[in-house]
Order: sequence, then structure tokens, then C-alpha cells
Amino acid sequence: MSRIAPRFALAILFVLGSYAAAASKPNVVIVITDDQGYGDLSCHGNPVLKTPHIDALAAQSVRLLDYHVSPTCSPTRSAFLTGHWTNRTGVWHTIMGRSMLRANEITLGQIFKDAGYATGMFGKWHLGDNYPYRPEDRGFTEVMRHGGGGVGQTPDYWDNAYFDGSYFHNGKAEAVKGFCTDVWFDYAKRFILEQHQAGKPFLAYIATNAPHGPMHSPPKSSGPYTEQGVNVGNFFGMIANIDDNVGKLRSFLDEHDLTENTIFIFTTDNGTSSGSNVHNAGMRGKKGSEYDGGHRVPFFLHWPAGGFQSARDVAPITAHVDVVPTLIDLCDVPAPKTVKFDGRSIRPLLEGKDVQQWPDRILVTDSQRVKDPIKWRKSSVMTSQWRLVNGKQLYDIKRDPGQKQDVAAAHPDVVNRLTAFYDAWWDELLPTFAQDCTIILGHPQGNPATLTCHDWITTGSTPWNQRSVRNAQGGKANTGFWYVEVVTPGDYEIRLRRWPSEADRPIDAGLPKGADVPGAQPFRAAVGKPFPATRASLTISGQQQEQPVSPAAKEVVFRLKLPVGKTRLSTRFHAANGAEIGAYYAYIRKLP
Repeated sequence: MSRIAPRFALAILFVLGSYAAAASKPNVVIVITDDQGYGDLSCHGNPVLKTPHIDALAAQSVRLLDYHVSPTCSPTRSAFLTGHWTNRTGVWHTIMGRSMLRANEITLGQIFKDAGYATGMFGKWHLGDNYPYRPEDRGFTEVMRHGGGGVGQTPDYWDNAYFDGSYFHNGKAEAVKGFCTDVWFDYAKRFILEQHQAGKPFLAYIATNAPHGPMHSPPKSSGPYTEQGVNVGNFFGMIANIDDNVGKLRSFLDEHDLTENTIFIFTTDNGTSSGSNVHNAGMRGKKGSEYDGGHRVPFFLHWPAGGFQSARDVAPITAHVDVVPTLIDLCDVPAPKTVKFDGRSIRPLLEGKDVQQWPDRILVTDSQRVKDPIKWRKSSVMTSQWRLVNGKQLYDIKRDPGQKQDVAAAHPDVVNRLTAFYDAWWDELLPTFAQDCTIILGHPQGNPATLTCHDWITTGSTPWNQRSVRNAQGGKANTGFWYVEVVTPGDYEIRLRRWPSEADRPIDAGLPKGADVPGAQPFRAAVGKPFPATRASLTISGQQQEQPVSPAAKEVVFRLKLPVGKTRLSTRFHAANGAEIGAYYAYIRKLP
């Protein structure tokens, strides 16, 4: 007994020491909203919109005054979660297979999971819906999300429309009640409480799809803004609802004594989509623009235990690529040994140290939204003073924050310096552009795989939302192929559907319009057009197969042997009159 007791005591001390170490680690809560610009906050001078809870957070936070992201959502998320330029990660678009985060990228979730944190992701992922691109494949241990880039897009659960939908909880569809933003915050609070009770540090990444369109909002939130019209009124209503949820979440952290040692970040993913005519904080451009209004957004950080609990402004330029290295630094977690970040820790700026010695950085953002990146396309090369736009226009942002006067001719030295940086930046990234992300087939963690037309490579318009499916969008330009990679050779079953399995409708059948919700018309409100398919065809790995489509058939099933390797998968439904559409949904299973 005397021999066991010291060992037992040591074990107890080890456990208590580990618990204390975990408890001392700061928790992290990130709220990142979708399509909300710098001017879409009352603390930034918006004369119509009221955001009292976010304003209160800003009044108690370090605020980045010149913080930049990408002009659209998926590219921002890729950089925000990896510390790498968006074009390096393979994510330079929001559809067409260009919104999938390359498998070699290590995310913030994985870094913190490896450091012993519980990691939760709630809301909008938009970096891939199949293995190995899903959040549960990238380090997040608890996930509650919609599919694709927004509620009601083609990878999302069928007929979702912001209220009372079904979302993917740890990979399984789960029905919920209430407005989507309320759901994300509710599940995040459950996760936080569970980890707190378990004595484990946590990272909660709450990425709202609001206020991205279509414009739906709880009536009590949009009520004060009805004079702005349906779109702007519900856009502001969604932000007001987010504001309420931020306030409730902060109160929740207070109630559970978590505020002191929680890093709380509020930010957004790109410039405003709908609020610029009301207030744009004096900036030019909005979502999608290469001008500051497209990519300069709010960033507030509050952490009392770290000394960040009162208003302080950081003037030097910063960007989304700085977030991961900064959080690694603040939380003292190991950085991945194989990764060289494109951003850097801005902890000295947050702490107000060495600001005078801070380097005159050059940062790049662009809006590609094409199959393959194009040099200088919708780009901005930035310093704290200068913006070189599209390689031609130069603006002194200190004197001309509205970017009205091009001064390139007066400052050729600045143009040459920023051009040289961009040329080197582009040349470094150029070889990576050909590294297509492939949807993996035959892997145990992704079998079966569900492919949707959201990820088609097309030359025209990809049917990225469920209204496009209802409209039977087709034609050669709008019907593409998937990049896939077979990792296990053998027998495969490929089921082609026009309607997803949860809709349970025949290929040739129409569909009545779905129910309306408050605000704009939802995607599901379009009548589903019938498509009189008579045959289905499929091409993959050099094999072509065709089958007739029986009347009232809900799917066409192909079985074939597939070798290992990367390939393209093309599918079509053909009508007797020559019309064709792709199979919007393909379910692929490696057979035993």
C-alpha cells in the first residue's frame, strides 16, 4: 500500500496539473458573418441600422481599422482558416469546384484540435461538402452546418429556406425549428457548455450565412426597417438578429464565468452586399469589388485576461491571413511544423507594442470568380498608404479613402514597387493553379459520396441553388462535369437523380412550389418544371454507359468497375426532343 500511494498521488497531481493547464488556455469564440460590410454597423456610423450589442463589444475591444479579406465568401474563409493566400489554397471562387479547400491545407480547427482543444463549427462552411473537404475532416470535432454556400443552395438539404430546416449535424441531417442564425448560436452554446463542464478549452467557430441573400429575417428583427424595402429591410433584419445573438452569447459567457479567459472575435467575410446605398463608411465598391468597399471589413477582439478589454484602434494594415498565426501566438499552441504562413502574428499591434517598428507590409486581395485565375483580375495590392488596383490605378488611401483620384502617374516608384511584389507573388502561386481539387470516391470516410451540381465545372452558369434545379437549368454551357479521384479500385454503384433523394420525386416529374417564408421569395417558391427524360448517360474513367429512363423512375443506377486515379465524371439526362440536363445529384458508393 505504501508503494502504491506515492504513485497514486503522482497520478492525481498529473491529472490536476493537466486540468489546470487546460483551464489556463484561453477559449476562442469567433463570429464571422456573411456579406456584412464595414458600414453595416451603427458603431461605424450607419444612420438606419441599430447594432447595440456589437457596438458594446467594439467599445470593449481592440479594433483593426484597416483589416482586409477577400471580396467574396469562400476565398475569405480559406485564408481566414489557414493563414494562406486564397489562391494558394485552391479557393478562388464560390462554386465550380473552386470552393473546395485543398486537402494539404491545415486549418485552424486542426491546429487547435491537435493542441487539445475541443473544436466546434456552426453555420456556413463553404469549403467543400465531400470528403476530405468537410469541416469534420478538417479538425472540427462538433459540426452543425448547412450545405454549400448558403441555405437553399444545391448541396443543402432539399427545400431549406432559413426557417425550420434540416442541417447536417456531425454529417447527419437533423431537423430543427427556428431561424437559421438562432440555430447556429444555440448549438454553439450547447457545445461551449459541454466543454466548460468537461474542463476542456474550446474553439467555437460560428459562421453565419446571414445576412447573405435570399433576404429572409424574423419579422420582429426586420420590422424597424420595412421602409427600406424587402431586400434591404430583411438584410438589416438579419444583422439585427445577429446582433441579438451576439448579445445573448456574451451574456451566456458571463453567466458561466467564461468571459475573462475567452478570446471573442467579431468580423465579416467581405464587403456589404446590400447596404452600400444606406451607408458604406465612405468607401468605394461593395461585395465582389477590388476597391476597399469590397474587402475592408470590421474586426473586433475582446479578451480581458489578455488585456484586451477596452477600446483601442490598430491603424496598420492587416488581413485574414494573419488570423491563424495570431491565434496560435495568443493561445500558445504549437504551429504546424510543415506550414509557412503567408500572414503573420499581429500580437504586437494588438498589444500596442512596436507600432513604429512595424514593417510597411504589402498585401494582396483579388476577386477571381473564374475557372482558372487571371493575372491582375479585380486585384488590389495594398499597403497602409497605397492601393494599386488592377495593376493600373493607384490611390493614396490616407488622403483619398473613397478612391476617387488615380495618382499612378505622379508616383511611378510606388507603382513599380507594388507591381514587382505582385509579379513575384503571382509567379510563386502560378504553378499551384493546375492542382484541381478532386472529390474522393471509395474512401471509407466518404462512402457513399453525394455529388451536386454546385461543384460542376462549366463554361456558363453552374446551377448553384435549388431554384436552378427546379427550373431544370440545362444546355451545354450550364451543364458540366465533376473532377473526381477514385482511391479504391473495384465495383461502384452510381445513382443519378434529377431531384435529391430526400425529395423522393421521379426524374420526369414536376414539383409544386414550396412554402413562402418572411422576406423575399425563397428558392423553393419556384415551381419545379418537369423534364421528360428518356435516357441517361454517364462518362467516367474512359467508360461510357447509357440506360433508358423508365416512366416515373426516381433514379437511374449504373454499376461499373473503376480503376484508381483522377478522372472526370459527366452525367446527362436526355429528352426525345434533344434537350438535356445534367444529373444534378449523383450518389456514388464503393460496393463491398
